[in-house]
Amino acid sequence: MKHIQYRLPWSASGTERRLSLFRFGSGPRKAYIQASLHADELPGMRVAVELKRRLHELEEQGRLTGVIELVPMANPIGIAQMFQATHQGRFEFSSGKNFNRDFPELAEAVAPMLEGQLGDDPDINIALIRRAMSDVLTDMPAPTSELDGLRRLLLQHACDADVVLDLHCDFESIMLLYAMPQNWPRLRSLAARLGAGVALLAEAAGGNAFDEACAIPWLHLAERFPEANIPLACVATTIELRGMADTEREQCVESAQAILGYLAEQGLISGDWPAAPPSRCEATPFAGTQYAYAPHPGVVSYLQPLGARVKVGDPLFEVIDPLTDHHSVVHASTDGILYARERLRFAQPGLWLAKVAGRTPIRQGRLLSD
Repeated sequence: MKHIQYRLPWSASGTERRLSLFRFGSGPRKAYIQASLHADELPGMRVAVELKRRLHELEEQGRLTGVIELVPMANPIGIAQMFQATHQGRFEFSSGKNFNRDFPELAEAVAPMLEGQLGDDPDINIALIRRAMSDVLTDMPAPTSELDGLRRLLLQHACDADVVLDLHCDFESIMLLYAMPQNWPRLRSLAARLGAGVALLAEAAGGNAFDEACAIPWLHLAERFPEANIPLACVATTIELRGMADTEREQCVESAQAILGYLAEQGLISGDWPAAPPSRCEATPFAGTQYAYAPHPGVVSYLQPLGARVKVGDPLFEVIDPLTDHHSVVHASTDGILYARERLRFAQPGLWLAKVAGRTPIRQGRLLSD
C-alpha cells in the first residue's frame, strides 16, 4: 500500500488542507474509487474503511492483478464545514458551488490533440486518449481556488482508470446507481452484488458530475472520430449507499465485499469470488424520475416506505400546516419505485420530499438537482 498526500492550493493563511490517496497493487488495469465527495455523506467513507483494510490484505496475499486507487475522504474542504453543529458538506461555503458539479470537460480539450493520431487499434487509441487527458489536466492554468484544485486533482487520478466508482448516499434511500445507459451492461452485476433496487440511466444528467466527467469523454470522442476504433474505456458510476444514517458496520462490510467481488470480475483481483446473484435492479431512465414537492409549508408525514412500488395516484406524503390546518396529500405522478425521501420533515419552497423512479420519461433538460 502506498499512501500519497497532496496539498490543496489556496488554503487560508496559516492553514493547509491535504488530500490522501491510497494505491494498491500493480498491473495494466486500474480502478479508482472515491468516497464522500459530498463530505456529509458518510456511508461511503465507512465503506472505504473496509475497502482499505481488505485491499491491504489482498495486496499482502499477492492477489491484486491491477492498480486500485482509493480516496476514502475525497473532500477535505467540506469535511470541516460545520454550521451550528450541523455538517454542511454538499456546497462549498466560499463559493456556494456543489462539490460534485462542473468538473473539467475533457473531450473538447483533447480532441485537437488527437487529430490524425487515432486508428483501428483500440488499445493504442485508449493509450493515446488517456495520455492526452493527463496532459490537458496537467497543463491547465494554475487553480484559482481550493475547489478548482480539488476537482482537477481527483480527475487526474481517475481519467486513466478502467473502472470509476464514486461513493455517495441520499438523505433516506434504498441502494441505487447512476450511470450512462451505454455502461449499464457492465454495471448490472455490480448492482446485483450491492442489492441495488434502482439504476437511473442518463447519457448526460447535467452539471458534469464526477462520474460523467470520467465516462462521457469516451462517448463524445467516439462520435467526434467515427473512423477510429474508440471503445468506452471507462465504466463509471455513482453509487448511492442508501441514506445518510446508514453507516452500520455490517452493511458497510457487505457493500465493500460486493465492490471487491465486482473488481475481481473486472480482472483486478485474483482468486475465487462468489458469482453475482440474480439482479433485482430495475434500470429506468433518469428522465423518468418524479421529484415530488409540497404545495405549501407544513409538517410532513410519509405515507409510503422506502422501496415501495407505487402507481399513478398513490399517496406519497401528506403536508399539514399547523397554524391554518391546511392539509394536502401529494400523489405519485408515475408508476415506479419510491427510492428516496428527504430527511427533513417540514416542507419548504423548492425542497423535494420524495423521488420515484419511473419507466416513462417525464422530465427534460438538466436532470440533477443541486
